[in-house]
Amino acid sequence: MDEIEVVKCECCGLKEECTKDYISEVKANFDAKWLCGLCSQAVGDEILFRSKNNHRSPPPPPSSGAIQDAVNAHMLFCRKFKSNPAVRVADAMKQILRRRSTDLSSQSSSSTNNNFSTSNSTSSSQVPDMTSFSSLR
Repeated sequence: MDEIEVVKCECCGLKEECTKDYISEVKANFDAKWLCGLCSQAVGDEILFRSKNNHRSPPPPPSSGAIQDAVNAHMLFCRKFKSNPAVRVADAMKQILRRRSTDLSSQSSSSTNNNFSTSNSTSSSQVPDMTSFSSLR
């Protein structure tokens, strides 16, 4: 069985338990820095965004310099908004749920207007209660 180790994301500070093999694999992808799943996705998106803005089609594989630049940009971003990672994840979930709730409400009202119906197609049980997330701050 692989040894489990606690490792801290170099961008956001989130700690995770991972195998040494997985830690090595992630570090190999991100210039010897270990990034959590959220930060590694953000860095990947940053690399893709930068390659698309260079108007190259198809984008070339990222160079070590491009990876380092994207990691540094994301680390800077994380430092700007440094807070407890769990609070940031909870804030992001609140934002997603609010958007979803708004989308469901607008879909419901537009379908009501289009069908000349007075019934609401979205029940209140489908929209999460946002007050339960406020205790996470």
